Amino acid sequence: MAILKRLLVGRPLATTEQEHQRIPKVIGLAVFSSDAISSTAYATEEILFVTAVGASSLMLGLATLIPIAIAVALLLAIVAFSYRQTIFAYPSGGGSYVVSRENLGENPSLVAAASLLVDYILTVAVSISAGVAAISSIPAFSDVAKHRVLVGIFLIVLITVANLRGIKESGRLFAAPTYLYIVMISALIIYGLVRAFILKDISNIPFDQKAFDGTLESGGTLGLFLILKGFSSGAVALTGVEAISNGVPAFKKPESKNAAATLVWMAVILGTLFMGISILAHHLQPYPSHDTTVLAQLGIQVFGQGAVFFVLQIATALILTLAANTAYADFPRLASIIAFDEYLPHQMRNRGDRLVFSNGVLILATAAIVLIVAFGGATTALIPLYAVGVFMSFTLSQAGMVRHHQKQREENWRRHAIMNGVGSVATLIVLVIVATTKFTSGAWVPLVLIPLIVLMFKSIRRHYLRVDRALEANLTAGMIRPRRNTVVVLVGNVHGGAVQALSYAKSLNPNYLVAVRLVEGDEEADEVQRIWLDAGFDIPLETVYSPYRELRKPLLEFLDRLDEQYENDNVTVIIPEFVVSHWWENILHNQSALRIKRWLLFRRGTMVTSVPYHID
Repeated sequence: MAILKRLLVGRPLATTEQEHQRIPKVIGLAVFSSDAISSTAYATEEILFVTAVGASSLMLGLATLIPIAIAVALLLAIVAFSYRQTIFAYPSGGGSYVVSRENLGENPSLVAAASLLVDYILTVAVSISAGVAAISSIPAFSDVAKHRVLVGIFLIVLITVANLRGIKESGRLFAAPTYLYIVMISALIIYGLVRAFILKDISNIPFDQKAFDGTLESGGTLGLFLILKGFSSGAVALTGVEAISNGVPAFKKPESKNAAATLVWMAVILGTLFMGISILAHHLQPYPSHDTTVLAQLGIQVFGQGAVFFVLQIATALILTLAANTAYADFPRLASIIAFDEYLPHQMRNRGDRLVFSNGVLILATAAIVLIVAFGGATTALIPLYAVGVFMSFTLSQAGMVRHHQKQREENWRRHAIMNGVGSVATLIVLVIVATTKFTSGAWVPLVLIPLIVLMFKSIRRHYLRVDRALEANLTAGMIRPRRNTVVVLVGNVHGGAVQALSYAKSLNPNYLVAVRLVEGDEEADEVQRIWLDAGFDIPLETVYSPYRELRKPLLEFLDRLDEQYENDNVTVIIPEFVVSHWWENILHNQSALRIKRWLLFRRGTMVTSVPYHID
């Protein structure tokens, strides 16, 4: 197992190497922006899935596409500006959670934390499912759609292993696909718009009524509710914008400056590509379909079904799949910050062999796999769950920054506070729109799940506070005083392991030492006593009757009787334990020592010591 772990994860890294694991801006853009940039592959399509079907029509949906895209782009600019301020104000990372904790109080910070954690789990599930959809849109790989759940699970496992190797190594691995996608989408937009507006040698995408659930004609109705719902679907383009503010410490020094520059580049690239795809789609008139993605339709129409289209689809599949890496970079780091505040188990703050928060990585992967299986790997089924947590954290972060500016009163603080205030109101409006327009489609799930996670946070915190109080209660000088020590050695047969345990017990100089053997009846008890006397041990042996061949109840009753005999005593139970040469040989033994240790762990005033006896 150790050899396999080294092959998959790599050699352990010393704590002193942590500084060398920091990443430059070029890799940081790939690690923390792949989620946001990848949303350009499906955000336009998600708008059309709402505005172009049902009582509406494709032509009506396309007519509202550009105005919705502009509204989303403006919202992106506001949110990006806010998080740029967050990076400089809170360079230790944590994003919305830390901003809310420092400025809004416990409850808002826990809501932000729960929203972000849910968002990152959904990021992995949505990205992987969208990546599988992009792969199946390639004609040669159309059969992948039949096995999308299994393929999705395989991809999650692959990315998990890569991230267990460390953020720097996974960043290097995933940087090339991110930049390939940016280049290919830029080429699609530029070449497509040139052909459409200058060369004028490209026609509209052929309409396939069988692959589209709606109608082509401009008839039908498109009311305000559907427009707002389409806007909320397009707003998924903003998912991942907060990722850089959560992972500032991962950047090379100066961390804040490098992270802020990366955020600006991410916002520019995201906004440009999203608007470009929306404009191209408005002109070429693709139709939303579960068979072929809108982006694939645009690629076929602009490039044809040759090698360039194949590269475009491969790049899209890679970026959508690897967009999950943003969550892998941020979820474990955020969970560790929450764990340091004792709202999550302490194990979440431990770094693994490769200086990554490996427990967080594994929990994220497990939760994402559960979602993939539960929703059948369908992107459209997962999208409605997605935006609620995102915009809840956006709203709390920007409201927290308003309070931060009011407290710090730095240069131009009023202007910054007004910008954050406008952003907070805007994202709150979007949150309300998402929650109301997509409530029945699945938005109710995070609305229920987030409060439950907050309750879990508080329950964990209460536990740690209770433990701290219990540990501090006995911290008085008078508590360190001698206590009577009663030692009980559990023996089976008389053998080398028993002799070694008895020798160790005598070395403790106990006030009272006794060996104990459980027997089924008088005949067995007499035989055991005879063997014990023949061995010449100077330690008394007590036989405890267990007529029903049970270990737990007779042993605990015997220990209770000892406690009644001696006051102010500690009972130390010594267990001889075989240690075999090979792991598989444990199967041949009944492991009763492990069961006994588990029972006695919960008995007050009882210490348990294993005396290993190595079988060579």
